[in-house]
Amino acid sequence: MQEPLLIDKAALFDGAKAHPPGLAVLVQEGRVRRIAPVGEFLGFAGQRLDAAGATLLPGLIDCHVHLCLGAEGDPGTALDKLAPGQVAIRALERAQATLAGGITAIRDCGGKDYLEFAARDACNAGRFLGPTVRASGRVICMTGGHGNRMGRIADGVADVVKAVREQIHAGADLVKIMATGGVMTPGVNPEDAHYSPEELAAGIAEGKRFNRKAASHAQGALGIRNAVLGGIDSIEHGIYLDDECIALMLQRRVYLVPTVAALNNILAMREHGIPAYAVEKVDRAAEAHKRSIKAFYKAGGLIAMGTDAGTPYNRHGENARELEYMAELGIAPGDALRFATANGADLIGLKDEGRIAEGAAADLLLVDGDPLADIARAARRQHHRLVLKRGRAVLATALQAGAAAPAALAAF
Repeated sequence: MQEPLLIDKAALFDGAKAHPPGLAVLVQEGRVRRIAPVGEFLGFAGQRLDAAGATLLPGLIDCHVHLCLGAEGDPGTALDKLAPGQVAIRALERAQATLAGGITAIRDCGGKDYLEFAARDACNAGRFLGPTVRASGRVICMTGGHGNRMGRIADGVADVVKAVREQIHAGADLVKIMATGGVMTPGVNPEDAHYSPEELAAGIAEGKRFNRKAASHAQGALGIRNAVLGGIDSIEHGIYLDDECIALMLQRRVYLVPTVAALNNILAMREHGIPAYAVEKVDRAAEAHKRSIKAFYKAGGLIAMGTDAGTPYNRHGENARELEYMAELGIAPGDALRFATANGADLIGLKDEGRIAEGAAADLLLVDGDPLADIARAARRQHHRLVLKRGRAVLATALQAGAAAPAALAAF
């Protein structure tokens, strides 16, 4: 049984709006039990955390990771050298590193042979302390298409439907289907549409028949349009969005998960073992990607934070840096935080996460200073002071030099 914890004197961003210091948040048995003015808790006798000078946020949500990939220069080749048990153990380690970085929920958008499901199930059941995990299983791609190294290759409407059923039977939480070429697969172009509109629509519809949302790797404009018209819930990456794509996504309330970190890290580390074909494609795509994100944001489109963690030098545990990358493109800090909290929860379907509200899960991130004025306060781990998952401390450091955190908040 967890001892109640009162966090007081912090400013508060609840996932939708900011509140100045003056409120206190009572955490009990893994839930936010009460949010009220500090004065209401004058007689409180449990643990009390003085969070003056800090801001309390919902735990962040990363809607696009790959737990089976380790962020090496060539992650696919590194993965091929591992035995299945090694892949599963490392997936769990990466999930826990992600949680320690302030990310309390993730969506895995493509693993290997369902090995990441072991990490998902261990975290979700509480056998190991980790983020809430939703996972798609094997990506569904055409012959020769992006992701064919680990994906379920399917061609034609009937085979795509069968591939979706296989993922659902294996225990997938969502369907991931590849609408275009991509950066990390040799011999394919991000601009090219892969699946036909009929194949995409059939796969998406089959998932929805079993209450599974669908995410589509979609970079070129034609593939994006095909996915949106087929009923997709989120477009991953969206590098070459055009005006028609944006209008359709707005009309159908389709999320964009931009994964700015993926391209940024390849550009920054291009000389460190990343395949030349991938660097060439990123050089070609980088400016278009920035323009697309800016245009979609300006149009008022739905955005959820995602990083593509596991791709080259895109490390699990550094996921929150995506907030800073979004801000560099002109996204306001408050919007970036909303994309990483309430919007992420909405996209993934986490009803009691992504907001600080009475009755919600006590998945919380306490950061030094004001991230609405300086997004780095949330984006960079050195400014994190406390991470709670279901009320349990993952990270707990003193808020003031020489001050001790409450005894129950020992670091995980």
